[in-house]
Amino acid sequence: MMCSFNNVNYLTSTTVCHTFDMGQGGIGIELETSVGYALKEASSALRTAMEDVLRPLGMTVTHYSCLELLAQRPGLSNSDLARGTFVTRQAMNVLLQALERDGHVTRPDAAPVGRALPARLTPRGRRRLEEASTAVRAVEDRMLASLDDAEQTVILRALRRMTQSLHDTTGTEAPQQAATRKRATRSGLVEGQASGLGTASARATASLKGLSW
Repeated sequence: MMCSFNNVNYLTSTTVCHTFDMGQGGIGIELETSVGYALKEASSALRTAMEDVLRPLGMTVTHYSCLELLAQRPGLSNSDLARGTFVTRQAMNVLLQALERDGHVTRPDAAPVGRALPARLTPRGRRRLEEASTAVRAVEDRMLASLDDAEQTVILRALRRMTQSLHDTTGTEAPQQAATRKRATRSGLVEGQASGLGTASARATASLKGLSW
């Protein structure tokens, strides 16, 4: 029996699938004790709850995330917003065009520097964001209702440390990755610059993620 890591509904059944993808040589993940699975389940439940309160406002989670990012970091470009909300640049451009038509966002006709068009919230956009923020805050309060301040602090620190661990490229490499790196070095490939750029990109995305759903 196989369990999809994205299918959190398995845990609603009285019979819990104890391993993930047991078809691969009997090596699986114990779902009942898997931190990653618990995080995925919590993330899915949170997004569903947010969608439920944002839908009556005519907004999606990405729509809300875009407005929230612009409120906290005015002047972000299309690319910045796409990274911060985890959508493609094309999808973000479509959303920004809709927000401009609705009078929630304004962008200059010509780029002040380079090709990026910095976006900013209009007064109307800020009013819409206030409505959405109130609804989303209520969802978060409901999610944290059974946790005291000390528990919330511990969880927040733990989540940040886990995220940092996943972005940290200085950790121990898997044997296959190490072998690949050695072969590339012997071939005269210079990976240092590419690795540095990848790390910088990951950290930049992580900083935006803190503001985004």
